[in-house]
Amino acid sequence: MVSALKGDARLPRYQRLAETLRDEVVTRRWRPGEQIPSENVIAAQYGVAPGTARQALARLVDEGLLERQHGRGTFVRRPSFDQSLFRFFRFSNEAGERVVPESRIVQRELMRAPSEVARQLQLPGEAEVIFMNRLRLIDGVPMLAEQIWLPAERFAAFMAMDASEIGPLLYPVYDSLCGEVVARAEESLTVEMATPAYARVLRLEEHTPLIVIDRLAYGYDGRPIEWRRSRGPAAQFKYHTEIR
Repeated sequence: MVSALKGDARLPRYQRLAETLRDEVVTRRWRPGEQIPSENVIAAQYGVAPGTARQALARLVDEGLLERQHGRGTFVRRPSFDQSLFRFFRFSNEAGERVVPESRIVQRELMRAPSEVARQLQLPGEAEVIFMNRLRLIDGVPMLAEQIWLPAERFAAFMAMDASEIGPLLYPVYDSLCGEVVARAEESLTVEMATPAYARVLRLEEHTPLIVIDRLAYGYDGRPIEWRRSRGPAAQFKYHTEIR
């Protein structure tokens, strides 16, 4: 039996097929890390030419929803952004070993979304969000101070979770507990001087330069699911990129 395509019949068939396949990921019928059927199988299932299936899959690969692994096939992409701060900050213990910082949630509460948070998360002004203050520490020394906002409706189970069970990485918990997977994220970097409050939290002198990283994370459905702002001492900051 041939499955129906989603979308406007006036659109090219590859676009409608791409939208249909995207729904397989959004509804988690295809789960992160899972291999998807071949082009020929998809073409037969939806009654399209193999070339149409190839175009649809290429579109989803370009969007970062899927990834091709040479010699293996095409898979639902599972990004890992919790480690991405290693690109910006040198995290090592007293022995010089690279480590994942300890996570300590010092505040977690429900609140009405502030206007900027509502704008970033594309929520109505009256929507509730989960707000967290979190410290990242190495050998008991604070290295990062983070503010994190989540749409309360999508993360109710996370709010009910005991803080001691959350661990250092949030995204695996979002996935396992709430069924929310981060598909992609946008980051921007700015610099500010430590206010008295952040100087106290990070055990720094006032006006010490801080790097501020804003990250807006999106789910597979294209909607924002987390906004976080991380602050760390500029002395620990590094940046590297390759330009060709």
